[in-house]
Amino acid sequence: MNPTPATLAPTALIDADHPAVQAYARQHAVGANERERAVALYYAVRDGFRYDPYKADLSPKGMRASTVLAQGYGWCVPKATLLAAVCRAAGIPARLGYADVRNHLSTERMRKNMETEVFYWHGYTELWIAGAWRKATPAFNLSLCEKFGLLPLDFNGLDDSIYHPFDQAGNRHMEYVAQHGSFDDVPLAAIMDDFGRHYPQWIASMAQEQDADFQAEVDAETKAPRTTE
Repeated sequence: MNPTPATLAPTALIDADHPAVQAYARQHAVGANERERAVALYYAVRDGFRYDPYKADLSPKGMRASTVLAQGYGWCVPKATLLAAVCRAAGIPARLGYADVRNHLSTERMRKNMETEVFYWHGYTELWIAGAWRKATPAFNLSLCEKFGLLPLDFNGLDDSIYHPFDQAGNRHMEYVAQHGSFDDVPLAAIMDDFGRHYPQWIASMAQEQDADFQAEVDAETKAPRTTE
């Protein structure tokens, strides 16, 4: 399906018209052609903003692309939103994709609060490059992958960049269990509805999680031996 005008338009959450988003796109959309510019923006978002699910803010403001830009961190859904916003600002058609994934690698706090290995509405970005939609997943920054022993998700602008099923040691990592499809804007109401049903403990504890240190817990857990499931 070819891109529609909506895949270049700003929205309340994909705020591609925000001055900071446009400035970021101008700075990082470097390359001789659209593919190279898209790849440059992917790596800028992947590694320039640390993955931190503990500081999730499910309000419209918290999910907005420009908020990630201002804070310097985000989790999979807002980081995908930021990539879509900076690509639209650079004239590259972009939309959002979502899937439910079974995550075999998380922290003890996340396992306790989420009460499941399934991460509902995992977010990624779809970019129109060279006549096709290409999936790009900017969630995990390179330094996090190195600590957890994950294979980083690279993106060349032609092949889909989606989670690897196994980590570097052959342990199970990610399994895609359901697809929600593609969206021109963040389906926040649907995400909130499912989160409320599947993650009541996480939603209830979200305010207290803001002071938790995800990076410190990653450091502590990656020092312990891991077993293959």
